[in-house]
Amino acid sequence: MPTVQLVDEATADPRVRAVFDDIKTTKGISRVPNYWRALAAHPEHLELVWSQAKAIMKPGKLDLLTKEMIALAVSITNSCRYCINSHTAAAQKLGMTPEQHGELLAVVGLYNQMNKLADALQVEPDILPKVE
Repeated sequence: MPTVQLVDEATADPRVRAVFDDIKTTKGISRVPNYWRALAAHPEHLELVWSQAKAIMKPGKLDLLTKEMIALAVSITNSCRYCINSHTAAAQKLGMTPEQHGELLAVVGLYNQMNKLADALQVEPDILPKVE
């Protein structure tokens, strides 16, 4: 159950309406997902989160499928059921195969386990990334 009232897609609020229209156009969808309708309870937050998502979740040095698979991995790690479903569907729409999905889940499971073990053992880093 949401902790805020979901804003109706037919809202008269021009700020919210503009973001809702942009979400539908940008994502090529016919309805506004509940996540965005919940954020719309606070229009300034809706605008901020949408502008960040729109700026980041577009093809760049990483293709959109890779970005959606990363978003899915983070959502799994954070146990966000809504996000897991949303990013799985988005990745599938972009061409993620069942085999890729299975491999992604295996990597997420392995590294969540290994990260927790490294933290529990309090292992000091001895392999550092190159700083450019």
